[in-house]
Amino acid sequence: MLTRLCLVEDDHLIREAFADLLNNTEDFRVVNTYSNCEEYLRNLATNRPDVVLMDLELPRMGGVEGIERTKKLRPQTQLIVVTVYESDELVFRALCAGAGGYLTKNMPPSRLIEAIREICQGGAPMSTNIARMVVASFQKTTIHPSRPAKRRYWSVFHRGKAIPLIADELFVDKETIRTHIKNIYWKLEVHSKAEAIEKAPKERLI
Repeated sequence: MLTRLCLVEDDHLIREAFADLLNNTEDFRVVNTYSNCEEYLRNLATNRPDVVLMDLELPRMGGVEGIERTKKLRPQTQLIVVTVYESDELVFRALCAGAGGYLTKNMPPSRLIEAIREICQGGAPMSTNIARMVVASFQKTTIHPSRPAKRRYWSVFHRGKAIPLIADELFVDKETIRTHIKNIYWKLEVHSKAEAIEKAPKERLI
């Protein structure tokens, strides 16, 4: 079965190198490549990609927003972040937006091919260092706040405050807030704050 691919990468040389590699792989077809999210999203319905390789640092609209919009417009499309950035904040934001995998650009070419096949089979491909980061995040003290504490977190989050401001108001550290919000997103199986706000009361999470 042919896997339809789109690439969103503003570096021309990297974009063309990825396209050549994937088009020379028997069961892959790169249907289009883009240097920005805006043009890619305009053609999403026409291209109908099974998998999108998405950079994060892009002109105008960033990759995280591009991922979130893709999942709203075409939920069946799988997205793999391919970037030089490894910060825990970016990994968290990309995964919450709907990315199914996260790779760094220093990987060998064979790993990219393997990752695309893996995500098509229901996996979540990640570079080794990214996988370690995710595991480390969940090995930290798990937060099980009381229902009143949950309501306090949610009340401030619901009002649209940024994480540092939420942490200051509730007298907890920023990582505690990030972990709590991450848990909410994953338990609800949502990718954005708007979806979480709509679904949380129905699921009796808050």
